[in-house]
Amino acid sequence: MSASRLKFKGEKHKKKRKRDTDDDGRPSSSKRREEDRDPTEWVLPEAPNELRGPTFIIHPSDPTPVSVNFNSTTTRIAVSALDKYRPEGDDEAPAVDVPLLERTPTDVGQVWVTTRVAGSSTINLRSGTGEGKFLSCDAHGIVTADRDARGPQEEWTPVVFPDGMVAFMNVYEKYLGIDEVAGGALTLRGDSEEVGFKERFWVKIQFKYKKEANDEERQKKDGLAAGTKIDEAGANKTFQTWGAGRSVVSQADKKELKRAQKEGRLGEAMLERRAKLKSDRFC
Repeated sequence: MSASRLKFKGEKHKKKRKRDTDDDGRPSSSKRREEDRDPTEWVLPEAPNELRGPTFIIHPSDPTPVSVNFNSTTTRIAVSALDKYRPEGDDEAPAVDVPLLERTPTDVGQVWVTTRVAGSSTINLRSGTGEGKFLSCDAHGIVTADRDARGPQEEWTPVVFPDGMVAFMNVYEKYLGIDEVAGGALTLRGDSEEVGFKERFWVKIQFKYKKEANDEERQKKDGLAAGTKIDEAGANKTFQTWGAGRSVVSQADKKELKRAQKEGRLGEAMLERRAKLKSDRFC
């Protein structure tokens, strides 16, 4: 049975293709497999820089896993139990359980939009529905989503663990976690000193954003490997002249250069002046 999948406005439908070999029967390259992969497929991030774009945050709570949602009507965060899936297009079919890591959002309220803070390792989490409110945490650990603008309290530093789970650290260096309140309801708190079971989340992003992050990382590495191109002419001008990098020329030399330029002998005159400067330097 296929699980229903949330479709975003303007998203084009694309069928996934499984291709293990190329036209000659040889195994296909990893790059080709990436190109064949559905860009909207929900995957787990492997590094903090991959967290971007639509984001689905779930917690393996016992006995029922939950997702971190935003209620646009009340402008409040809702930690809600994950419903069982029904086959797409068949409302009368019995609901089925799906393994937690195969879960995908079925309602736009379950989706947050992750944006990265320029020049920083921190991110912002904005609701994907309503007017777009930012996930925020104050100094007392109270977590809300009612702010239109972003500031330090809306910044989170994601920590990706080897098992793939993610923790979110706020500006006060405390961690986001699931907390049980009166009546057994679950909510979010942001005052945990350490990362334990309550502070670990499964986070899913769309494949195209993960690929985008990896492409950017490769470009940075390629740029560093290539090194910085040295401007030899500029370096010579800076380190082989005096006067803070300016070529100091005498009045007589200036007159000679102007005369040579008029006579079409500028190149020859420049060579003569350089030879003279070199001779004066080592005398």
